[in-house]
Amino acid sequence: MIKKLIIIIAATLTNLHAQNIKTMTKEHTEMITLGGGCYWCIEAVFQKLEGVTKVESGFSGGTVKNPAYREVCNGTTGHAEVVQITFDNTKTSIEEILKVFFTVHDPTTLNRQGADVGTQYRSAIFYHNQQQFQIAKSVIDKLNKAKVYDHPIVTELSAYTVFYKADDYHQNYYNDNKNAPYCRMVIQPKIEKFEKVFKDKVKK
Repeated sequence: MIKKLIIIIAATLTNLHAQNIKTMTKEHTEMITLGGGCYWCIEAVFQKLEGVTKVESGFSGGTVKNPAYREVCNGTTGHAEVVQITFDNTKTSIEEILKVFFTVHDPTTLNRQGADVGTQYRSAIFYHNQQQFQIAKSVIDKLNKAKVYDHPIVTELSAYTVFYKADDYHQNYYNDNKNAPYCRMVIQPKIEKFEKVFKDKVKK
């Protein structure tokens, strides 16, 4: 399944580049915001991807300004737990980031990743420009058409508006708490999967 997923994404992106879609930033630095369940998991994975310069955990997609973690956990603010990824687009790309994203989480479970249940754990892509939207939509359409997963993808695709950074103790969580049960049982397997599938893309 993983091999098929990567092949489909690569083919989709080749077609998009053939249409002469160009990056919309004049600088080498670009950002994208992703939700794939608990942000500790996604943060830990993307911190290891070559070309990523910063990963911050926080909240996006809701209606409450400056939400507290407990509010988001109650599921009443509309926010998703997300990571805001800053990357050097000469060393990695939206293409590579989406390959990783669709490999390390399940985009077919609505408002759930494993035992983490609630709208705050939904799968989501908050795109920062039209190029990101076109790439993400095309990838989702192709993966659904090819039936890479047993069920349809339910990943939310929304325009980025605002990111609220979580408290400091939520940042770099896996690296600071590797022996915690959640880190060993939930996060570590995702990291191992990433390192196996994308071994040539792991930071040295």
